Amino acid sequence: PAEKKTASLASAGQLRIVIVGHVDHGKSTFVGRLLHDTDSLPTGKYEAIQASCRKRGVDFEYAFLMDALQSERDQNITIDTAQIWFRTPKRQYVIIDAPGHKEFIKNMVTGAAQADAAFLLIAANEGVQEQSRRHGTLLSLLGLKQVVVLVNKMDLVGYDQTVFDRIEAEYRAFLKGLGVEPLAFVPMSAREGANVAHQTDALGWFQGRTVLDQLDQFQAPLKPTAAALRFPIQDVYRFDHRRILGGRIESGSVKVGDTLVFYPGGKSSTVASIERWSAPAADGAVAGESVGLTLSEQIFVERGHIATHKESPPVQSHEVQARVFWLGKQDLVKGKRYKLKLATQEAEVQVKEIRSVLDSDSLDGKGAAELVRRNEVAELVLASRTPIAFDNNDLFTQTGRFVLVDGFDMAGGGIIFGHAYTDPGHVSTDIFYNQGAVTVPEREQLKGHKGAVLWFTGLSGSGKSTVANALERELTRQGVHSYQLDGDNLRFGLNRDLGFGEEDRKENIRRAGEVALLFAGGANVVIASLISPFRADRDRVRQLAREAGVAFLEVFVDAPLALCERRDPKGLYGKARKGEIAQFTGISSPYEAPEKPELTLKTGEQTVEACVVAAIDALRPLIRPKK
Repeated sequence: PAEKKTASLASAGQLRIVIVGHVDHGKSTFVGRLLHDTDSLPTGKYEAIQASCRKRGVDFEYAFLMDALQSERDQNITIDTAQIWFRTPKRQYVIIDAPGHKEFIKNMVTGAAQADAAFLLIAANEGVQEQSRRHGTLLSLLGLKQVVVLVNKMDLVGYDQTVFDRIEAEYRAFLKGLGVEPLAFVPMSAREGANVAHQTDALGWFQGRTVLDQLDQFQAPLKPTAAALRFPIQDVYRFDHRRILGGRIESGSVKVGDTLVFYPGGKSSTVASIERWSAPAADGAVAGESVGLTLSEQIFVERGHIATHKESPPVQSHEVQARVFWLGKQDLVKGKRYKLKLATQEAEVQVKEIRSVLDSDSLDGKGAAELVRRNEVAELVLASRTPIAFDNNDLFTQTGRFVLVDGFDMAGGGIIFGHAYTDPGHVSTDIFYNQGAVTVPEREQLKGHKGAVLWFTGLSGSGKSTVANALERELTRQGVHSYQLDGDNLRFGLNRDLGFGEEDRKENIRRAGEVALLFAGGANVVIASLISPFRADRDRVRQLAREAGVAFLEVFVDAPLALCERRDPKGLYGKARKGEIAQFTGISSPYEAPEKPELTLKTGEQTVEACVVAAIDALRPLIRPKK
């Protein structure tokens, strides 16, 4: 039976839990109590600590079961992450006790970065503190989605439900602002053992799970072997005539005969052999293994390259859009250069843009800025002279996180987000276009007209959406099958992963154009309403339409900037003028007006009805056959 239990636990995998919270809110005490109440301590450990406390003349604390460093006991605070292996009948755990003191926040980041889920402690007698909010912000930045909030020290407030409810309401609202939805709030007392491993009458009003039961509700992470291949090259070794690429497989798997593509650069070659140290060569390797690869064709590969399969490349770019938590002694400054370390890559980057700064305590946004101070969170763009290979953190953690080095100090950590994985110049040879069983002429005959794309472009507030809405309504009244493709709507779904940097704006227009052409190919009139500020991007969509044989009309919704600002239907100009919105078209980012549009609508001079009539007059010859 013991052998079966061990095998079952091994197959269930291991979950890493980080324990964070404000200093003195009881993290180490909580873990010590949990281990004690579940008989998970080594034999004699509890008695030895008690004896040590008597010898030193101090009161016994469950925290002493966790604190391994003598200096921690002297200072009575945890100064380094401590890891303890622990198990329940369901699976094995690694519990990471992270420091809560403000000066040790770097160690807290280190601990949280290794975790799959988090317990965040708040003392009932003190409530939500500055560090409580800061730690919540850090967990959000590190991408931890599984968070349970433990309201500790309920014994100090007489197990009062109203205190618990007040803390839950305040902190739940705070986490919601970060995009974090906690799995549960649990009242407890680590010192008294209430609701840790066992329920207690003092908390009879609470109908939820104990902490121990809640622990087993966390979902285990997906096995990295099921993900796409990410193999950062640690170094290149030369043995006899062979060049061996050494590294650790972070995700996915590889086998002899696979064609690998190396980024940055995109050079490819085939795996000739997989070497292991002090072990025979094998035909395959999976995530977690450190191996060496030899290639059938020698190409230039060096430390920092990332090997992938051709079907699942990373992003390769000179710019990185990221959220950074700054911990440096000196401010992070726009225009300054830092060293970026990502997996095995190192690159010199310059802070191109600080889009927004967020106070990690209050969550107040400061908009675009010139610098980021210590303990502030910033959304920024880093630029490099050489291309960098990376991933969005929500897809690949190991290649989606990085640190910034200022001089010789690790000064900040960040996660990458919002980048597109598409490569418009590449189409796999293993996919084939489906022409469908219904032809375009059949659709046109059925609907009585051809398809077309009306591309409405203009400043925010110029009247694009107003005219587009009215036009769609009138076309429908006239029996024309039409659909409005609104830029904001696309960013709620299809393009929600894109930011507002130059590359992401290009990708935003490309995707919108591709969708518009798919609709138009079904004999629909598509009214695409997007600011689309750059001529090159609009011309690219026009070229795609020409290649697809779809009528394309560029409609310039022309209104002076002053008029658009007076209208300001969404309040965006006001925010942009205050510096709260970076890269806002017409204010801090240019708008390139069309040079030869098919139609110009001057919404400051024409009524909406007149604009609709002009658009239909321009459209009708293109979609209705002559009689």
